Amino acid sequence: MTFDYWIDLTSLPGEGEFPASPEEAAWNLASGFVDRCAEQAMGGDARRIQARDRYVREVASKTFSLPSDLKGPNFGSAYTGWPASWFALEVEFELLTPWYSKDDRVFHVMDNPVRKDRVFGVPFMAASSWKGLLRWACRIQVGLREHLRKNEGRIEGWRDPDWILHLFGNEKGEEETFHQGALVFYPTWFDQIGFEVINPHSRARRAGIQPIYYEVVPPGAKGTLYLLYAPWPGMKPTADPGQFLPWLLEAIDNLLTHYGISAKRTVGWGTAKITKWKAYRQGQAPAQADTRDQLRQAIRNRFS
Repeated sequence: MTFDYWIDLTSLPGEGEFPASPEEAAWNLASGFVDRCAEQAMGGDARRIQARDRYVREVASKTFSLPSDLKGPNFGSAYTGWPASWFALEVEFELLTPWYSKDDRVFHVMDNPVRKDRVFGVPFMAASSWKGLLRWACRIQVGLREHLRKNEGRIEGWRDPDWILHLFGNEKGEEETFHQGALVFYPTWFDQIGFEVINPHSRARRAGIQPIYYEVVPPGAKGTLYLLYAPWPGMKPTADPGQFLPWLLEAIDNLLTHYGISAKRTVGWGTAKITKWKAYRQGQAPAQADTRDQLRQAIRNRFS
């Protein structure tokens, strides 16, 4: 990226009007338009409602995108030069329920804005979120739920199997034995924004108390999970891909289709259907499949 992009930003509409192109729309959710809506909302209850309605109306009708060279790793062109032990996974999915992760922006017209990139204003799920959720899904597979039940919800005493340590590394704070995992994670970018309302009810009156508005990525939005398995020589502990790969694929499937990848998963947010599995390995044609089991068989046929 060059400074030309930042120069271009200064020439975009600056009077609070929401432009039509995806690039300009994204910029206005990084500053510009959203800042003016937040400023308007400071003028009292009536102006706050007007500002929120204006924001919802404009944002819900737009598509958001990154510059083309920043949208994600291009495994299709890069995998031919990898070491033989590396491989990559792409999992394309479509949301069935809203996705939400709270943004850390201090001033916003919405009470609960969805997380967006600070420069481009595009909603995204961070790589660190993928890592934490997928590690948790793998732990559930190997008995974490039973461990928590026996220990009154406490994780003390839990030890990850070697294949989980190999893939994800140690938790933060384990300085003496800390090592990085072999999996590399990438963010997932979304191109749509929608809105949901949660209206808590009074038990006595059985009526709504105060609606809570959430900015979300709506059902129907598409995303891709990118994973690169990149172990280095002499890495400890070791693990056999032929052993852990089926478990990893199952964890990904369960995470997306059953557990959910969103905040507020307890109300069913963040579930998705998987539309395509892809795998890449040096010296082999990419494997593609519609289901997890089909991909596993394709990997056995091509990567063994």
